[in-house]
Amino acid sequence: MRNPFLAGAAVVMTVAALAACGSSADGNGPEAAGVQRPAASGPSVPGPSAATPTPAAPTAPATEEPAVPGPSAPPAKAEGPRTPSGEITPATGTFTKRQKEYLADRVPKGMDPAAVLQTGQETCDKLRYLVKADRDTAVGAIATQEIPDVPAAVAGLCPQHQDLVDEAAYTYVDGAHTGKALRPGVYRSASPTTHCSWQIEGTGGKELASGTSGTGKSRKITIPKSARTFTSTGCYAWLPEGAKG
Repeated sequence: MRNPFLAGAAVVMTVAALAACGSSADGNGPEAAGVQRPAASGPSVPGPSAATPTPAAPTAPATEEPAVPGPSAPPAKAEGPRTPSGEITPATGTFTKRQKEYLADRVPKGMDPAAVLQTGQETCDKLRYLVKADRDTAVGAIATQEIPDVPAAVAGLCPQHQDLVDEAAYTYVDGAHTGKALRPGVYRSASPTTHCSWQIEGTGGKELASGTSGTGKSRKITIPKSARTFTSTGCYAWLPEGAKG
């Protein structure tokens, strides 16, 4: 796995190339895809990011190409009274059955349901473009919630990506995992930084395994049944190998 800081540019170029090839396979126009990181000066790629934004670059001409997924604004689903399902209608045209199911109990009173629907469609577009560029990073972005509200959007609008959601459910993100959260098996790191490190401990804090990936390349680890704590730092996400369960 290449270093995400080097891979970022390649993913951005791949996404742009894919956008130029045609419209969304999910039936959503590419212009609906992506939200840029609020503090960054340009599109970003899911994965570990720098502590400070990069210097501002010359402004590029506006395009219709979707931005690469990164932390986005919260989903349109908001607190407060919701519009009853029977009253959810578009200003023009009609919603499909699947769209109506997605919008059920998701449209705040007074909000245009088309805006809520667009949020879900943008999520599907992000997944569609990113999975073609780097599937592991797409799964990692779901697990870390860098692409928001994915399970609902996939279930209601783009079920062809359900396999990504299923795999993300068995993925470890950076942090400490203990007890029932631990699942024995072999895992590979997705988009690790050059400061990726991990440690596996057993009963009484006994170290069972540890390591680093100073090169930023993907590594594989085995979490044994005797593990009690697994800690990861700077590795972004660990994806399961083989059977899950």
